[in-house]
Amino acid sequence: MIETTRVTELSRRLMGRMSEIIIGRDDLKRLLLIALLSGGHVLIEGFPGTGKTKLGKTFAQLIGGTFKRVQCVPDMLPADITGFYLYSLQGQRTLVEGPIFANVLLVDELNRATPRTQAALLEAMQEHQVTIERDTFPLPKVFIVIATQQETGAEGTYPLTNVQADRFLLRSLSRISSKVEETEIVANIDRIEEPLIEPVTSIEEILAIRELAKTVYVSPHIVGYITSLTEALRMDPDTGNPPGTRAAIALFKCSRVVALLDGREFVIPDDVKSIFVSALEHRITVKPEAEMDGVTPRMLLDRTLEKVPVPK
Repeated sequence: MIETTRVTELSRRLMGRMSEIIIGRDDLKRLLLIALLSGGHVLIEGFPGTGKTKLGKTFAQLIGGTFKRVQCVPDMLPADITGFYLYSLQGQRTLVEGPIFANVLLVDELNRATPRTQAALLEAMQEHQVTIERDTFPLPKVFIVIATQQETGAEGTYPLTNVQADRFLLRSLSRISSKVEETEIVANIDRIEEPLIEPVTSIEEILAIRELAKTVYVSPHIVGYITSLTEALRMDPDTGNPPGTRAAIALFKCSRVVALLDGREFVIPDDVKSIFVSALEHRITVKPEAEMDGVTPRMLLDRTLEKVPVPK
């Protein structure tokens, strides 16, 4: 069994190596690691040209995995993601695997694809398998989707359905670099564009860490705290689309990984709080009348954290 100290050491090495190539965005890097070790996927919202593709590719190389990228456009078909059968004149068929058969799949501008194409990811993200012409194929055991999207309402976009958004374990914003960060990026662009990347871990080790995370102790009080948070959101009169049970499961799984990365074998309330916004903000909506009064999903989450008692 892998030791807890090895996990914290691996986290420092991975974050440190990523920071040599990806300047800034430490919160996003940590979220990617949490999602990877929790077995989930990440949705990134932000402006183009903020290094999201570079981040995904670097992340895949550092964990010793394969990387594929999909650029979504309105005329894309589901088969462009999942793959298809190629038939010969003799009636023989050959499977042409889509980019989804990878350890790390970057889906760029997901909300530029039509809902039909977006739905091609649902089975893969939830069940880690793909169905092509009634044949089902398993995906790699380590499989993470990093999807980006433009701001809601941008030209040529199709808003993600609640079902699609709920399949993402965590959500993060990709902000514009600060002047200091941008200066460092420009000054080191030659090294950043062509980095020498060696894996700092392996797929086998990641799977072992996932099993170790399952042994992290979560007391009944913490479980009750998690479900009290999601229930409070459902009961809030300003909540439009409420969080489902998958939101509570996300908090549970992520808080165990957060504890493990911090070198602990048990979860504390701060672990839940640290991941609460990233795990819930994309899963809820605000009622139209409340939205007109300036209420946002983030405001709902902040006041939920304030009013739900923290277990001692």
